[in-house]
Amino acid sequence: MRLLFLKDFLDLIFPRNCDLCGRSLFDFESCLCKICVGMLPKTIYHQMPAENDLTDKLKGLSQIGLAMSFLRFTKNGVSQKLLHRLKYRNKPEIAVKLGNLYGQTLNKSGLYTNWDILIPVPLHELKHKRRGYNQSEEFGRGLGESMSLPLRLSLKRAKFTETQTKKSRIQRLDNVEGVFELKPGQSVSGLRVLLVDDVMTTGATLCACANVLLANGAKMVDLVTIAAGK
Repeated sequence: MRLLFLKDFLDLIFPRNCDLCGRSLFDFESCLCKICVGMLPKTIYHQMPAENDLTDKLKGLSQIGLAMSFLRFTKNGVSQKLLHRLKYRNKPEIAVKLGNLYGQTLNKSGLYTNWDILIPVPLHELKHKRRGYNQSEEFGRGLGESMSLPLRLSLKRAKFTETQTKKSRIQRLDNVEGVFELKPGQSVSGLRVLLVDDVMTTGATLCACANVLLANGAKMVDLVTIAAGK
């Protein structure tokens, strides 16, 4: 009885609301209400992961197998709002929740058996310290929990780079050349890797990371992101 009273009191002082719509959350909901989860702009890349508009972007840039994204990115759309809250409003739990949800989808499709480990695209130390977390790592954490796969922080960002947001495709490729390295003591030799990031636009960052992993002996590298735009 006391615990129930304490919970009700804390809910009154610190209400739990949906990070997207602001509705009050039920006890079984975490950060997103069921209504908003049902309205997420989900893709069907998991049904055609080897041939789609994402893999088309990557041709000639890296020997990548499958490419998938959980959500379709649209300017001023639901996915952009979620990513903004995740990256700039200290809401890492959103990434974990989205990872859990997409991991369940990949479980049902049977794709989870394709990989040995998850590796997130790293942030530079300065940016990680400023934000407090890596959103790609948090998404990978949620995926790993759902698919029972280990998350390994094998890559590091050796150089600080400018934001990719307003750069052209060629500029993005130049901006990430030689930026990523395998951490000392880490090995990916013979492993089937699922590389994890938050957003895919041109794919330059993902390809740069994938090329490092492949050059260090990864058996194969597939890609997954929270959102991607055409």
